[in-house]
Amino acid sequence: MSINQQRIAAFEEDLRKAFQVEVLNIIDESHLHAGHAGAASGGGHFRLEIVAPEFKGLNLVARHRAVYAALNRHIPIEIHALTINALAPDEVIN
Repeated sequence: MSINQQRIAAFEEDLRKAFQVEVLNIIDESHLHAGHAGAASGGGHFRLEIVAPEFKGLNLVARHRAVYAALNRHIPIEIHALTINALAPDEVIN
């Protein structure tokens, strides 16, 4: 297992502890930011798609704060940048 696969597994574990996850996708986009100053620190760029009932009734800022709180131990060492798409189950369009 690569270092980024290990990181993603740890992120997933922490998110599943914090939320009743129905859908979770964590995509490593670090390769898109090669040469970026933040990449030099070793922290990666990730895209997160998460569906959980805890997001119902929360605005965008509150959702992002909840995700950042769940992943706090990984920021900024392992996560340099994070794109978040956090939805409640009733907001998912099939």
